[in-house]
Amino acid sequence: MMDLNAFGAGRVDGQMFIDGAWVSGTSRDLIEVENPATEGILGTIVEGTADDALAAVEAAHKAHPGWAARPAIDRAALVDKLADAVVAHTDVLAKLVTLEQGKPLSQARGEIGAVVTFLKYAASNARRIEGDIVTSDNPNEEIHIRRHPYGVVVGLTSWNYPAALAARKLGPALVTGNTFVLLAHEITPFSGLALAQLAQEIGFPAGVFNVVTGRGRVVGQTMVESPLTGLVTMTGSTRAGREIYRAGADAIKVLRLELGGKAPFIVMQGADIDAAVKAAVTARFTNSGQICTCNERMYLHRAIADEFLEKFTASAKALTIGDPMTDVDMGPKVSGIEVSKVAEIVARGVADGGEVLLEGGPLTSGKYAEGHWYAPTVVEAKDNTSPLMREEIFGPVATALRVDDLDQAFAFANDTEFGLSAYLFTNSLKDIARAPHALKCGEIYLNRTNGEGIQGFHSGWGQSGLGGEDGKYGFDGYLRKQTTYLNWG
Repeated sequence: MMDLNAFGAGRVDGQMFIDGAWVSGTSRDLIEVENPATEGILGTIVEGTADDALAAVEAAHKAHPGWAARPAIDRAALVDKLADAVVAHTDVLAKLVTLEQGKPLSQARGEIGAVVTFLKYAASNARRIEGDIVTSDNPNEEIHIRRHPYGVVVGLTSWNYPAALAARKLGPALVTGNTFVLLAHEITPFSGLALAQLAQEIGFPAGVFNVVTGRGRVVGQTMVESPLTGLVTMTGSTRAGREIYRAGADAIKVLRLELGGKAPFIVMQGADIDAAVKAAVTARFTNSGQICTCNERMYLHRAIADEFLEKFTASAKALTIGDPMTDVDMGPKVSGIEVSKVAEIVARGVADGGEVLLEGGPLTSGKYAEGHWYAPTVVEAKDNTSPLMREEIFGPVATALRVDDLDQAFAFANDTEFGLSAYLFTNSLKDIARAPHALKCGEIYLNRTNGEGIQGFHSGWGQSGLGGEDGKYGFDGYLRKQTTYLNWG
């Protein structure tokens, strides 16, 4: 059993939550979970096996008929109760996110607030599960279209928002009548396990919500391939998304994949430069740049580029980095491997001709001798072929390229395999009207920084994924349709 209060006292060892019980599973192997700010060990989790994964899916499958038979409003009442429990435990849950993921505590509180929003919004949709009655071509006949749950939903989440991403999938899956199995990412597993602990305490039926731990290529792949899995929803890298796509191909699994991004941030002449700089800094450096919708590449009109870069670089340099439990702007990167990935892309970008405007880079001495730290870095690329302009960095590195006009900015922005998000700052109503037609991506921010609304629809195009989350369309994605021809002649 999990003890939430133990996270404030020291080491925690987490079991898996399967069929309403805390179990150690079939493996004796453990995975150590690290605090990225100190490199100390927070605790251990079970390195789950294929048998553990199948046990969780079978428990969810067994629980599904009873859960689906409940009125949606009853299912929603438990999800709403879970949201209230999260509110009551905000302090410890936020601290847990900071300890295992590294974002500053103020940002972790924001993440726990998002957990509540996701769960409450899903619960509010209980009375919005609708069907259709359509006129038939035949006499004495109607066509009825109903919505049904898929059955067992498997949730695979990334490490950058371990609590929010789990809730984003859990809420709508449960309210629509599915049961749920979460693979808690091995880097940040405790947030998902903590949600399971709260669900158990408030009386969720056994098997409705399960959490397994372990490696994606073992536990995750087993659940994707299981014939008992009805839908797989995943947030993570494009590489991992491709692997899940392949794993689900033979069974033609229903997939929802929210993958990587390379969001362009376009600033045109006449824009409010100060507002654009502030938004660009927020969209690049929040959570140490570990957000799929981050400002990944800036396209700046030549007329304003010097002013923008001077102000942007000064703002980036002024950001504070340190113990995420204190009032800082940035904490550590999530792991040493992630630091190395970012540094390697920067090195290639500089070798390709990029001009370093703010060196930043890995911090390894003094108070940064322990932990995984990366200071804000700003590089101006020489052209749009630079690896800094093409590869997802997922870290606190800002890249910029000067453009002649908006047409060139749009062309450069669309010259990518990704299609998740884009930004445009301009005072031209004509440019604003053009943007949704010109930018080939699922989400556009016009004259504002990032941050999705729960009532919107968060989806990617191209290599950024398929399906989507949030709003009425995301909620409906957890339901499949059935057509009945009713003839009374």
